[in-house]
Amino acid sequence: MKRGYDVVRTMYDRLNFYPSSITHHTSILVFICLTLLSSGCLSTKKLRNNGYLLTAQTVRGNKRIPTEDLESLIPQKPNRRILGLPITPPLWFYLFGLRRYNRDVVVRELEAKTNEFEQQSQQLVNQPQALKKLNRRFSRQAKRLRQKAEEGNFWMRNLGEPPSYFAESDAQANTAKMQKYLADKGFFHGKAAYTLDTLRRRQIRVNYHITENAGFYLRNITYEIADPRVDSIVRGSLSTSKLKTGDRFDLETLANEKNRIESLLKDNGYYTFSRQYIPVTDIDTTRRGADRLPEADTLYRHLDLYLQILNPPGQSAHPIYRIGDVEVRISPEELQPSQPQIRLDTIKRNGITYLLGGRNMSSRLLDSKIFLRPGALYSQTNYRETQRSLFLLNQFKFVNLNFVDSTGRRLRTLITASPLDKYEATAESGVTVLYQGQGYPGGFGNLTFRVRNLFGGLETFETSARFGIEAQTGFVPDPNSNQRVYSSQELGLSSSLIFPQIIFPSRLRFLFSKYNPRTQVSLGYSNTIRPDYTRSTLRATTSYSWQISPTKQFNFFIADINLINAGRGTNQRISDDFYRQLDSLGDQGSTIKLSFRRSFASGISMAYTYNTNVTGQNKRASFLRTVAESGGTTLNFFSAQELNRIFRPTDSTGLQYYKYLRLNVDYRYYMPLRARTTLAFRINTGMAYGYGPDGGPVPYEKFFFAGGSNSVRAWLPRRLGPGAAYPFNSGSNQPSMTDNGQLIYLFEQPGNILIEGSAELRGRLFHLFADINGALFVDFGNVWTLRNSSSRPGSAFQLDTFLPQIAVGTGVGLRFDFSFFVIRFDGGVKVWDPARQAIAVEGGIEDQRFILPKFSLKQLSSGPNPLIINFGIGYPF
Repeated sequence: MKRGYDVVRTMYDRLNFYPSSITHHTSILVFICLTLLSSGCLSTKKLRNNGYLLTAQTVRGNKRIPTEDLESLIPQKPNRRILGLPITPPLWFYLFGLRRYNRDVVVRELEAKTNEFEQQSQQLVNQPQALKKLNRRFSRQAKRLRQKAEEGNFWMRNLGEPPSYFAESDAQANTAKMQKYLADKGFFHGKAAYTLDTLRRRQIRVNYHITENAGFYLRNITYEIADPRVDSIVRGSLSTSKLKTGDRFDLETLANEKNRIESLLKDNGYYTFSRQYIPVTDIDTTRRGADRLPEADTLYRHLDLYLQILNPPGQSAHPIYRIGDVEVRISPEELQPSQPQIRLDTIKRNGITYLLGGRNMSSRLLDSKIFLRPGALYSQTNYRETQRSLFLLNQFKFVNLNFVDSTGRRLRTLITASPLDKYEATAESGVTVLYQGQGYPGGFGNLTFRVRNLFGGLETFETSARFGIEAQTGFVPDPNSNQRVYSSQELGLSSSLIFPQIIFPSRLRFLFSKYNPRTQVSLGYSNTIRPDYTRSTLRATTSYSWQISPTKQFNFFIADINLINAGRGTNQRISDDFYRQLDSLGDQGSTIKLSFRRSFASGISMAYTYNTNVTGQNKRASFLRTVAESGGTTLNFFSAQELNRIFRPTDSTGLQYYKYLRLNVDYRYYMPLRARTTLAFRINTGMAYGYGPDGGPVPYEKFFFAGGSNSVRAWLPRRLGPGAAYPFNSGSNQPSMTDNGQLIYLFEQPGNILIEGSAELRGRLFHLFADINGALFVDFGNVWTLRNSSSRPGSAFQLDTFLPQIAVGTGVGLRFDFSFFVIRFDGGVKVWDPARQAIAVEGGIEDQRFILPKFSLKQLSSGPNPLIINFGIGYPF
């Protein structure tokens, strides 16, 4: 170990004689070599006598069964390595901590603390406050010592990973599990074996070899059902059967078919039916008439499957159950005096008895959430939907649904619910951290007051106030100040009334009862104060939402009305530059300046969300959100002359109005690679088209932007684009650039068309008070305008030019996962910058779009390709 360190140190000393540029690049390599030597030397210290480290495991030979399925059968995991190299920092930290760890000392300390606590507690028997304080202190100390005794010291628990030792019995057991798994997947003649590769420093690699051989495929599927009514129900549903002729036999598919039959029958009155009446099919008995071929034959083989559904012992048919009396009990008010239930509290509706406990609560709305009806056949789906619908009302702490009697095969049903507090106030606060490490953090606070069942119709009234201070960067410094980061203040007030139904003057609204419907009426005011402009919005909305399944949701805004007012910003210099920029863009044909005056915007929209991603589960999942919006739709019923007379858009005291169409599609896909490693993809695209007067402007909030923590992270928020256009100095067509070659993105760059995407590899690094996760990402995207500009060539979207105008960035990220929220830091650098197509250099013009080589660790923030640090809460997608 010492000799290896001396060699590396000598190499490093010699590098000091070379120019600093060589030292800069090679010092990283020296550090990696030193880490490799240190890790290799330390990773074999204090190992178990005659023990071998499990270095790697491979699965080979399988063609039709996915490798990850076979790897999931192996519980043993090798120690984590970096980039597949024999570098194991977690093991190094564990062994480093183990050298300084003595479990016996910790156990003795715990025993001493316990004895001390018992003696002190006896002395404080008559002092309850002091005894309570002593108990709290001892609990903290005992918890820490127990954790140290069970899991080791700080290095071992938080940064370390214990050695993963190889045991041949484990390899044998894994091989047996793979052999059984092959048979379960239809490869009855499949074989599994293993070989061992002994590596240096007592390390072993286990190679599992799979030979699938012939697969067995379903030729005939025969159902043998003793109960005629059950036979009729099952055969009527065979179109949805999980078993299909021509598919390879799969024990998991057979289990899924049994689950389907059980759910089907339980939805048709068979309350006591279970899978035990569908006996486990033996593989040998299912191959009736199957071709007998040699074991090594790899041809397609047939299999006949016979599935039986038996009757209960001693009975000729399965019993059928119906719903009996249904009673709904709401817990009484906790503060009201105890009194016997009076008759006025009991309400009968559609055969269901409601005991409301003195609460003013709509029995009609409760009735629409209950799908178990007296006299109806028992249905497991209706049972679950009833419990789910009542819980999603957001009115009850808990909802219990029990069958208290089954006499005469009538299920007497009791539903009990305990309401949430009528009044509730919550406060929320936090801190936002500035990107690029400049300036100061900004905070926000949010106060919400909520009233449930306000008018007795299970509605919820909410009102909230929010105040926040955020960072704004990228501005030209004020000549009288060195400040480069400016604060932006936001104040918001909003109120909403949420009804647990679709408010619509027709019986059509009852069709949504099973889909957790909502009608929300909201009124809100927000005011944003920034250095470049101020903007206030008064917004009124009415929306419907319903969820047809746990993964599919619809939102329909039937009215979205906005009254907008904008004015000068808080910094005169920056505000003047900003408005000169707007004037310059207006001279080039842009309509963006119209979004910064008094205006009126209205619209309707429909959104569809499909989401199979479950928080905390690393499984394959998809997310799709599509939003279609039409702005100023009702204004089409009026002529242009009438609208000009109503809004007076040409008058400085009038209102600008908008007519536009907007479409946005956001798709994400999550693919797990390991237990805590995921590859995530995202594609986000959209278009906003204005067709109103004055060139068809679009409200500023409806434009698309690129760059920032949830977009292309190598650019500052909203500073990328449009197209290949470069940021230019106000009043000229020259690029706005610093002396060291950085383009100065002064202002947000809105666009009518958006194309962006990301690929991100996420994985757990170690645990230190929270799960510390890392990420490698590549982002691409841009925004474009719809109309050409002679002064800003390349800003408009064209099919033959848009591909080289897509910006590309890459970087790494750190995520601190505290379970209930995630703090994220992402550092991105530019790879391809379409704005640098023609940069003036000595001797002419140079194409610098491929800008990755200009990134330098010595100039992280000051070079032509700086590192952009983005802060975020939660994952970017």
